[in-house]
Amino acid sequence: MVGSAIIRALQRNGFENIITRTSRELDLRNQSEVETFFKNEKPDYVIDAAAKVGGILANNTYRAEFLYDNLCIQNNVIHHSWKYGVKKLLFLGSSCIYPKLAPQPLKEDYLLSGFLEPTNEPYAIAKIAGIKMCEYYREQYGCNFISAMPTNLYGINDNYHPDNSHVLPALIRKFHEARSLGKSEVVIWGDGTPLREFLYADDLADALVFLLLNYNEKQFINVGYGEDISIADLANLIKDIVGFEGNLVFDNSKPNGTPRKLMDSSRLFSLGWKPGTKLRDGIRLAYQDFISKSEPGIQ
Repeated sequence: MVGSAIIRALQRNGFENIITRTSRELDLRNQSEVETFFKNEKPDYVIDAAAKVGGILANNTYRAEFLYDNLCIQNNVIHHSWKYGVKKLLFLGSSCIYPKLAPQPLKEDYLLSGFLEPTNEPYAIAKIAGIKMCEYYREQYGCNFISAMPTNLYGINDNYHPDNSHVLPALIRKFHEARSLGKSEVVIWGDGTPLREFLYADDLADALVFLLLNYNEKQFINVGYGEDISIADLANLIKDIVGFEGNLVFDNSKPNGTPRKLMDSSRLFSLGWKPGTKLRDGIRLAYQDFISKSEPGIQ
């Protein structure tokens, strides 16, 4: 999702000679493969948008994989960007890096100021390590390596897997299937009270190109929408867009995750960038994309 959005943003901004690899073409966990790629391609600029990602269930089930795979990916990409003379690297982190009970909205200064949310701690630790790796390669080697922390993302080419997708695409699939199959209710994990912020992936991509062209600081920077919404209100919004007319049932036996995650993106906004896609409009676009790629049996 993020990679394809970045390509669209780069093309809109007139960039040529865009080098890409899918995970099937290049295993970024494999040091030898990554070194061969950098040695042969010699890219001038790198946007590291690769990661093993998923929702609460996936994060909490595959804890070792989330830590190991993400450490391997970013270590290989960042190190070989330095080794082969990349002019500038942009590393993508996550809002998961912040402490579970950090003050809201989340400022960049709150990093490492408290305990992490247990359900996604391995992923968060990996992303924190990536931030620090960029900082230390900048300090030791003079690399122009920057980091951006996106909020929760959704959009074209999202992951709608029933077991390991994030909350917004998971709800799109749930409501669509429930409507298609004539179900009377949809079950939502948790009690619906957690507050989350959502940014359309193409808006993130525009922000990343903006940072690539305009930002050269050591301090990582938040990239958010600027407003949050409760999971209950999000569910009702998606229910309305999809056209499901049944009931919502909140399963209080399932974890809520962090109570609230709203990014303070004022540093980025003050530089002159703002998101352009409203949540309802973005969900409509994402749902249209989901329908176009759905299995025939659930349309």
